[in-house]
Amino acid sequence: MKRPILIHPDPRLKKVCAPVDDLSDELRRLADDMLETMYDAPGIGLAAPQVGVLSRLIVMDCVKDENEAPRPMVMFNPEVVAASDEMNTHEEGCLSIPEEYAPVTRPKEVEIRWIDPDGNERQQAFDALWATCVQHEIDHLNGKLFIDYLGPMKRQLITRRMQKLKREKARA
Repeated sequence: MKRPILIHPDPRLKKVCAPVDDLSDELRRLADDMLETMYDAPGIGLAAPQVGVLSRLIVMDCVKDENEAPRPMVMFNPEVVAASDEMNTHEEGCLSIPEEYAPVTRPKEVEIRWIDPDGNERQQAFDALWATCVQHEIDHLNGKLFIDYLGPMKRQLITRRMQKLKREKARA
């Protein structure tokens, strides 16, 4: 089931999410809903707070090539356990900040540990777009948006545009 995506500014997007202690069927359903919502948007990542759920859950799939099989990933309690010193700048966007993009610099490679939907602990290295995406989504779980990496003027400008977008949607 597709879920509505919260648009910035929304106080829920600035909250630190609670760890997932118990993998319930309800949380697995949420993960499936989030994947459906992400693919429909379309996007490459989505965090639970973006659909109004303050739990440490992200989904992502950075496969862009239509000839390549999708690789959906569901991560409960994801955390960065190692990051490269080498940095990478990528033009980032966000489903909660539609039509806005800006360059963000993050570690080029990261090692992530998480719990999969079957309750198994997993650990994997990510690089390139996958590394950027997983860091962006984990930021959401800590109440941080990609615009928080920008200067105050650019951040305020984008926030004002989002407030205007929300007012226009409310009137429609």
